[in-house]
Amino acid sequence: MWFSRSIEDVLAELKVDPAHGLTETESKTRLTQYGPNKLTGKKKKTILQLFVAQLRDRLIYVWFAAVVITLFMGEYIDAIIILAVIILNAVLGVVQEVKAGNAIEALQKIASPKALVRRDGVVKEVDSETVVPGDILVLDAGRYIAADLRLIETTNLQVEESALTGESVPSAKDARQVHEDPQTPIGDLQNSVFMSTLVTYGRGLGVAVATGMETEVGKIANIIDTEEESKTPLEIRLDQLGKTLGKLAISICVLIFAVAFIQGRDLAEMFLISVSLAVASIPEGLAAIVAIVLSIGVTSMSRHNAIIRRLPAVETLGSVNIICSDKTGTLTQNKMTVTKYFNSEGEVTLEREKENKASEDAQLLAKAMILCSDATYQNGEGTGDPTEIALLLLGDDLGLDRQSLNKESERVNEFSFDSDRKLMSTLNKENGSYTVYTKGAIDNLLKISTHVREHGQVVPLSEAHKQQFADATERMSDQALRTLGVAYKPADAVLDAADMEKDLILLGLVGMIDPPRTEVKPSVQKAKQAGITSIMITGDHKNTAFAIAHELDIAAHIDQATTGQEIDELTEDAFRDRVGQYRVFARVSPEHKVKIVRALKAQGNVVSMTGDGVNDAPSLNTADIGVAMGITGTDVAKGASDMILTDDNFATIVSAIEHGRNIYNNIRKAVIFLLTCNLGEVVAMFITLLIGWEAPLIATQLLWINLVTDSLPAVALGMDPGDPDVMKEKPRDPDESFFAGGEGLRAIWGGILIGALTIFAFWFGYYEHGFSPFDKAVPVETLENARTLAFMTLVACQLFYSLAKRNPTKSIFQIGVFSNRYLIGAIVLGLLLQLVVIGIPFMQRAFNLQWLDLKGWIMVLFLGLVPLLINELFKIFRRSRLQKGMKKAG
Repeated sequence: MWFSRSIEDVLAELKVDPAHGLTETESKTRLTQYGPNKLTGKKKKTILQLFVAQLRDRLIYVWFAAVVITLFMGEYIDAIIILAVIILNAVLGVVQEVKAGNAIEALQKIASPKALVRRDGVVKEVDSETVVPGDILVLDAGRYIAADLRLIETTNLQVEESALTGESVPSAKDARQVHEDPQTPIGDLQNSVFMSTLVTYGRGLGVAVATGMETEVGKIANIIDTEEESKTPLEIRLDQLGKTLGKLAISICVLIFAVAFIQGRDLAEMFLISVSLAVASIPEGLAAIVAIVLSIGVTSMSRHNAIIRRLPAVETLGSVNIICSDKTGTLTQNKMTVTKYFNSEGEVTLEREKENKASEDAQLLAKAMILCSDATYQNGEGTGDPTEIALLLLGDDLGLDRQSLNKESERVNEFSFDSDRKLMSTLNKENGSYTVYTKGAIDNLLKISTHVREHGQVVPLSEAHKQQFADATERMSDQALRTLGVAYKPADAVLDAADMEKDLILLGLVGMIDPPRTEVKPSVQKAKQAGITSIMITGDHKNTAFAIAHELDIAAHIDQATTGQEIDELTEDAFRDRVGQYRVFARVSPEHKVKIVRALKAQGNVVSMTGDGVNDAPSLNTADIGVAMGITGTDVAKGASDMILTDDNFATIVSAIEHGRNIYNNIRKAVIFLLTCNLGEVVAMFITLLIGWEAPLIATQLLWINLVTDSLPAVALGMDPGDPDVMKEKPRDPDESFFAGGEGLRAIWGGILIGALTIFAFWFGYYEHGFSPFDKAVPVETLENARTLAFMTLVACQLFYSLAKRNPTKSIFQIGVFSNRYLIGAIVLGLLLQLVVIGIPFMQRAFNLQWLDLKGWIMVLFLGLVPLLINELFKIFRRSRLQKGMKKAG
């Protein structure tokens, strides 16, 4: 048992030096030996299991019944065709499911937690799957633990172990403990931490003793794969729509069958036609197409640095009208540089990578900053917080030898940073004596300091001193500099964390510049054009925050900025009423973030909120879209988010909203197209049978149309390139119907038009041979000619109509006829398959079709283009109305 042995014994057995860690070569050898550090989940379904699952559907059972009936009737070719359609439908379903599953799996892999390990003497971030026994792991607040570890160093380390123990209160850890009792419960093992648990406070160092299925979590089978797959709200709505339409379609089919019975038609044939029509008119492909379009969309978004963790977020993105963003790293470059410092000698401007003359007080200020830091910077590469890296470089600029400092000083205790105190303190042992170093918000340091360092002497901190520091802070803030203060005090012995931050000696403060990202300002303007308000939320001073916000066009005047303290002075109702007038929230805590989001949502807004820290999880959960930072974000923030930005960039949020809008529009286009096509088939069949004509399409023809003509263009519409003008539209109302904006009415008129043209083509097939559909004794060749014309016209109408559905107002020439290659491919493939069906003798006989004459082909081409042409004419009318409306509004 690792917990019952000393640190030295454990390290010796695992053959690792904690100061150096494993070598990369050794870690690869051990990875081969022990396998990847991941839990084995439920086995993936085999292709056969997926195929069988596709056949477990009530509609498929109806198809099988149709196969049996056709066999009894002796219609063996029809039976084979229906069976082939069933198999082909199932194969397509499997392909779609596998593709969607692979896309989501790939995204989950991208979003998997990382681990900080020490290898070859360097601390680096690696995929948690590559952690091996013997790896030295660095633990910090907000990080999930990647393996079971025997702790070798701890500083105020607390770990939340509810995943294993059920105890929600974090457990204090102490590496020095040795538990000799082998039966010690997991919850009492102070010298060990376990995979999937969470560091909530402090720091630590541990050596991996178990990975993958050998960990404590790996031994608990029921923890694995408890997450159930859930459908998005959009998929649920479409499922309900499909069921409603299905009931309607079945009612129509029953009615058709009843009419056929009264008219004395062949009941076996009419049963097949009714079943085929039911299958063709029920849009059972809706949910599948939504799943495909969503998976394609989120994969595309991941290539643009936005990883969607929860699919409903894609739908919500289109409705976002407020983006609340952190300043540092998201709106700015997160490349901190200390440009000024202020102490009792006054304000000094620094030059990077040049020799800067520094007094003893200035060197002590830099030393305090270095020793009160967890960052590292070697050979041009740094790990840790960019602010702390900038402080290390300050030491370099002032001529300090950081390596010597770290060797001569041993950290014996610390009081970790938290967002309430806005301070961090360390207790260091130097030459046999102890010193506390504290850095953080200058206003908080002024409250706990009693003295100040002035020209090498320690003097009492007066009101005049406080005013000098306040003025210096304001001057730096006005120049968009982020300020950070530092203090120290000597100590006689080791102090508890609570005693560190008392009676401090103030050393000074530094001003850091973090330039805005160049791409943010255009993104803010783009968001504004799209009806989206950008809001900055930061822990920085009000003046610093406003200076950056003003530069980025987020805020126009200082009245649009407020602070956490000012928020606290307002009642909840008063703040809710006034929240809409602010664009900058400065000096805020995580609790304020939650308050801001709730107030904004109470005003009917759909809010996106960014966050990176442990304490940001509540605000990320409260927001409609929680956005975590992929680079600086903690595992907790990522776990609470709906979306992760792999580049921590504000512009990516705006880009993701644009993607979200386009994905939703593509889904809507595909679904409306499917419903229009299905309605066209129902209209053609119902009207002709109702007035006593022969059925214009037989069962096998209907199944062919349902499989080929409907599905291919629908999926291709779902892959339409994004509309460049989508960000000129206002955010979509989250309660807006799928058929809003006249889409429902256009679907009905489109279906009626396609149905009417099919009926006309059927009539023309009779007329061409000198007969009427009302005639009783009609040659088989004439009926086949009429059905071929109806079949080809219906398919041509649907294929060409798909072009019209790409945009509700722009013509196909404005958006580019060939700009969606998938759709052009689907149309060409559809037409080629039609030629195969009526051109190959065997297929002709199977589908009861015949080759058309020149008049027939001209009629098919003419009628097929009618829905597209009418739609294009209607778009001209709509555009002129919109332009008139804009002129009136102007």
